[in-house]
Amino acid sequence: MSIAAALPSAGGHSARPAGGPSGRGKLTPYFLLLPAGLALLVFYVLPTITLATTSLQTGSLEKGYTLTWHWPTYGEVLTQYWPQFARSFGYAAGATILALIIAYPLAYTIAFKAGRWRSIMLTLVIAPFFTSFLIRTLAWRQILADEGPVVSFMKSTGLMHVTDWIGMTQGRILATGTAVVIGLAYNFLPFMTLPLYNSLERMDRGLLKASEDLYANSWTTFWKVTWPLSLPGVVGGTLLTFIPAAGDYVNQRFLGTIDNTMAGNAIDSLFLQQRQYPQAAALSLVLMVAIIVLVSVYVKRSGTEELV
Repeated sequence: MSIAAALPSAGGHSARPAGGPSGRGKLTPYFLLLPAGLALLVFYVLPTITLATTSLQTGSLEKGYTLTWHWPTYGEVLTQYWPQFARSFGYAAGATILALIIAYPLAYTIAFKAGRWRSIMLTLVIAPFFTSFLIRTLAWRQILADEGPVVSFMKSTGLMHVTDWIGMTQGRILATGTAVVIGLAYNFLPFMTLPLYNSLERMDRGLLKASEDLYANSWTTFWKVTWPLSLPGVVGGTLLTFIPAAGDYVNQRFLGTIDNTMAGNAIDSLFLQQRQYPQAAALSLVLMVAIIVLVSVYVKRSGTEELV
């Protein structure tokens, strides 16, 4: 053994083994996670706990509410508001499908065909976000009005008769479920387009070239190569569209009628008008749990569990 190895380090302390993490180094990842953890606690965990405890209270606005663990509230809201639940998921699914039909060709064009216009087209996709959500929805009232351009065009071309025959419209578009679905699809279209574009843009072009070299036509290449590789973007876009659309209430308020109310409208009414806080909290939790279950099943069936 050498003399240098046998001697203690300066100050009388033994040298720390090279490469070994210090105590402070072990805590670094936890310090980095602290801001996100606090945000999750403040903006998700605590509000959820508050909703859960509120849903189990009984009382009135005048006398106050007391936590009595009143579980029948959940059965009551499900019995009373199940049509709004079904309508919310139906409208959200319709808007998601419509947004996917519009966004996929748009994202494909931007990713593969736009060239030097790509930045401009992406800017146009996100440009609606610079306008208020409320103003955009109100604009559709004018577009879909009975004397507006859409209805006038459909009447002049006979499309209105077709949509009436299949039950989409009743001689008009505004104040129907169709108008609500159109409004939802439009307002959340960027949420569908951007994940699709990101997935398509990162695609290995060599795979498409290899498909052509193997004598596959454009249709076969799309279904065998492009579509499977873009599924993460499809799943991400559909989730970002369906989840907010299922809880939305603004589009129904301005584009629909009382016959088109959704779960979000019922929650809004219970909280702000009827002041039935336990029922509103219970309805909110049921909607949240239903969305989580549907999303989990959808992601698992699509084979992209890493997204959740």
